[in-house]
Amino acid sequence: MKLRTAIFASLIATVALAGCQGSVFDGVGAKAERELPSKVLAKIKAKGMNKTSPVMARIFKEEGVLEVWKQKTNGRYDMVASYEICKWSGKLGPKYVEGDRQAPEGFYSVSAAQMNPNSQYYLSFNLGFPNAYDRANGRTGQHLMVHGACSSAGCYSMTDESMSEIYAFGRDAFKGGQRDFQVQAYPFRMTAANMARYKNDPNYQFWTMLKEGYDQFEITKVPPKVDVCGKRYVFNQNFPGQQGLSASAACPPMSQPDSIQSAYSSYQKTYDAAFSSALNKSSKKQPAPSIMGVQEAKLVSDWSARRARGEKVSRTPPSLSPASSETPGAPDTAAPTAIAQTPVTAPAATSVAANVPATQPVLDQNATASVPVPNNNPAAAAVVAPQVTPDMPAVTAEKKSLWNRLTGQ
Repeated sequence: MKLRTAIFASLIATVALAGCQGSVFDGVGAKAERELPSKVLAKIKAKGMNKTSPVMARIFKEEGVLEVWKQKTNGRYDMVASYEICKWSGKLGPKYVEGDRQAPEGFYSVSAAQMNPNSQYYLSFNLGFPNAYDRANGRTGQHLMVHGACSSAGCYSMTDESMSEIYAFGRDAFKGGQRDFQVQAYPFRMTAANMARYKNDPNYQFWTMLKEGYDQFEITKVPPKVDVCGKRYVFNQNFPGQQGLSASAACPPMSQPDSIQSAYSSYQKTYDAAFSSALNKSSKKQPAPSIMGVQEAKLVSDWSARRARGEKVSRTPPSLSPASSETPGAPDTAAPTAIAQTPVTAPAATSVAANVPATQPVLDQNATASVPVPNNNPAAAAVVAPQVTPDMPAVTAEKKSLWNRLTGQ
């Protein structure tokens, strides 16, 4: 009996180690063709959008929210739906290595081939981890999904009802000719108050890089053009005379449209003032637990591997940081050993301008109406730079969910 239990536990742990891989069977289920609710379709129409117009998504770990944004007829994007994330595993911070249980953070591109209508987790799409940035920085992992079934091992898990709608948004956009949609995954909303709250976090430098893409979207309300060079993300940059980029090599000479530079400079000044003000105030909200770099990731990965082999391990993964007072049930050990954190200099900031020009997304006129059989873990494609018109909708505040419900193991 003990042997049978050990074998069963090993199989379950092996699945968790690999990530949230979905199963593909013959045929496409009716759930994948389910239409959006009438109230959502009415909202799409009221916001000046088409049912099959392009989409993008933003994920915020700490707030536990996945937002769906859709392009309006004027070219700009507006938020059309927001969903509570049912569960995600790990802590704030990026995914480093296979088995570290971290949900990815960064900029990912999802094509129709990454949509899985027959996932064993109801419906799903593959984020495309590792992308060019992840590979250039030696990060490993596979089968990192957004899926239903409210169960996570390195993925973002939704309720089936929420996933049905999220999947439908992507499916309809592909039917309209969108070649891929962008997913922006963040640790939290990158406001001045939140950045000040996490200024001493070991992931702060990585987050300031993500924040530039976050700011570019806040300014233009258009998904930024994302490239990777010098082992870092760069946004809305042009590379005159450059034929392709190397993610690992130094960035070649690059330039940015004057309108975006001007808007960004203005936004930055406003942010700088807010950030300085936030530093001088004591936040009542404590920082949530975050991963302490690749050192902790390797400890968790080793724990996952030993668990998969059926070895006796602790109930929760090892940790190098104590859980904060606001996060009961966070995946930390009972008596973790905290490591010293090195303060990081505050970022330079950003700004809003109403006259930022934009571009229409490139549409594939030969796109078919059906969703193809998904490919596992494809390399992320380059994000298409859309174009827009000067209209700047405000971001709607979203509801929050309890941390321990999100990170329950």
